[in-house]
Amino acid sequence: MKFLIQLFLLSLLVSSCDYFRAPKEPKAIARVGKSYLYQEDIVDLVPKGTSKKDSIAIVKSFIDRWATQKLLFEAAERNLSNAKVEEFNELINQYKVDLYTKAYVEELVIRQIDTVVTEIQIADYYSKNKQYFKNASELVKMRYINLVKENPKFAKIKSKFSSFTKKDKKELEQLAVQFKSYAFNDSIWVDINQVYEKLPFINIENKQKYISGGINFQYPDSTTVWLVKVNKVLPKDSPTPLEFLKPTIKQIIINNRKLELVNTIEKEITNDAINDKKYEIYK
Repeated sequence: MKFLIQLFLLSLLVSSCDYFRAPKEPKAIARVGKSYLYQEDIVDLVPKGTSKKDSIAIVKSFIDRWATQKLLFEAAERNLSNAKVEEFNELINQYKVDLYTKAYVEELVIRQIDTVVTEIQIADYYSKNKQYFKNASELVKMRYINLVKENPKFAKIKSKFSSFTKKDKKELEQLAVQFKSYAFNDSIWVDINQVYEKLPFINIENKQKYISGGINFQYPDSTTVWLVKVNKVLPKDSPTPLEFLKPTIKQIIINNRKLELVNTIEKEITNDAINDKKYEIYK
């Protein structure tokens, strides 16, 4: 028992020593005047896997930049006119107010905003604003397959691609692992710029040859063959179809709700302050 008591007292002594021991000072790696740059400030500066030489260069560049900014700031404080310093302080204070209020209002909006937008609401918005929606470029409905020339099932694939019944589409999807690339959803509109990206043999100069409503063609390159069917083309500056605009309109509706909610929040805060006698205008 006596041994246990001694062991307990010893543990208390050790823990009390740790309690009264002064915390370690952070290790400084650079100084400018009374400002210090500490080791902890550059902990995540160098990406993992960087060579020793590059790491040293990155750290030195950061320290030099830090020192230069500190020196310039101190020089500015000494040499700028009082009027200019006062002007900057007002801007800093205003920025702080804007930053805090914006963050607070955004949090309130996130808690209260209704982000559910129905198909009826989207269609209604489109109907009222249709005249403002014009294509910035051509829109296309099309499908395509790109496969190697030596594919043993080429004739079958080409036939099914042309007829493209539900059964044909399903069978082509099962064969899709053999294709270098493909797109079968020819009922949606895509921007012509996406066509340029996906089908690199088509460009602005030759698009009239390949992008025409109802055209069905085969294009061979060095190692592959493209099968292409263009269903419809909507010219530039035409009224943009609703189905193409749905994601955009949904976001517009939500953004409009946000603006209305911000105005409501600001009015409620002001009215509450007036009712609580926290805000008064003296006459």
